[in-house]
Amino acid sequence: MCLSIPSKVIEIDKDNVATVDTMGVKRKVTLDLMDEEVKIGDYVLIHVGFAMGKISEEEAKQSIALYNEIVEQMQSGQIDDEEGNMNYA
Repeated sequence: MCLSIPSKVIEIDKDNVATVDTMGVKRKVTLDLMDEEVKIGDYVLIHVGFAMGKISEEEAKQSIALYNEIVEQMQSGQIDDEEGNMNYA
């Protein structure tokens, strides 16, 4: 399973490559597969280095808040590393 964390576009260069911020981590992704215009400030979902779709700012902030809550619960021990593991032996 692949989960995509919403990433905010902070820069777009002349080669259609965006710099995005994913929960504080900056990375470059290509916008070549996008079927709609992407602007600085938009939130995108990414898969293997490609922006695949846009997400509204409201949805992005809700998703990021949930990811942060999960991280906090894991760090505090409320959720252990194996909880929710979908790999069956």
